[in-house]
Amino acid sequence: MHQVAPVQNPQLCSVTLLGNLVSKPDIRYRANPVSAITEVTIATSSKWLDKKTNQYKEWTSYHHVKVEGELVEQALLFAEKGDVILVQGYLSNIKPSNAKVNEHPPIVHASFIQKFAKGYTQSINQIHCSGKIASMPQLITTANNKQMAQVNITISQHVYDIDKQNWQTILLARELHVWGKQAQNLVEKAKVDDNIIIEGKLSYLATAAKTQFIEGKVVHIMKN
Repeated sequence: MHQVAPVQNPQLCSVTLLGNLVSKPDIRYRANPVSAITEVTIATSSKWLDKKTNQYKEWTSYHHVKVEGELVEQALLFAEKGDVILVQGYLSNIKPSNAKVNEHPPIVHASFIQKFAKGYTQSINQIHCSGKIASMPQLITTANNKQMAQVNITISQHVYDIDKQNWQTILLARELHVWGKQAQNLVEKAKVDDNIIIEGKLSYLATAAKTQFIEGKVVHIMKN
């Protein structure tokens, strides 16, 4: 039995995704010991009302997910493009294996995965995390006259590496975006090194690099 190494102040970083498989998984096997591995892309969609046009618009996000070991054979051995996939996992600093320099956001590392039949379903894109504020929040007014707070956070999480068969501490750095009254509250009250708890979703900038960031829906600032 593997013993969990003690970690000082471990933090949470849990990602839940429900969406459609973009393509059939390319499953490979590693030796010593023999273990299945694959990387898949899951599409999640969100809708919002454009008040200017009074019409609903849809935005699709593409999440790169790494799946290892028994999870692959349990859920993805017969998976096909379009299947509905439920993933629970955590953020990592690893880029997809086919990524070019400065392209593609880091992968989500799956700790649970389940496949359902093809079809349309309402997507789930959730992230729950705790971390520390690493920069002073900046308040930005968008072209639509909406306020957004932008701040850098760090997350130190303790995870089990199936490949190396040991526990590791991963230090993550991500940008956090918060809108509306919570943005104003963040700018007024948050300081560097404050603890922060976030409920939100995983998003990507509309750039060639598709930089990964966290869009906060509910944010709690915890003073030391």
